[in-house]
Amino acid sequence: MPSTTVEVGSAVGLHARPAALIAETAKAAGVPVTLALVGGAPVDAGSALMIMTLGAAKGVAVVVSSDDQPTVDKIAALVAADLDA
Repeated sequence: MPSTTVEVGSAVGLHARPAALIAETAKAAGVPVTLALVGGAPVDAGSALMIMTLGAAKGVAVVVSSDDQPTVDKIAALVAADLDA
């Protein structure tokens, strides 16, 4: 399964707003997507609540995985972006 590791770019981490934007994009992709802290258990990227349970602060490494590489790239870009700007 393709995956990539990126650092959280949002100033206050993956809280409600960034998590909702990521979840919306993951659901729209139509393929399963997971997020995980390095060495941690993966969560469904289509669920904002599950994303928030990661507790990922700015600069924390997150692994984005999916069977679809373009989806991995798209979600990884969102995780790395400052979605609070």
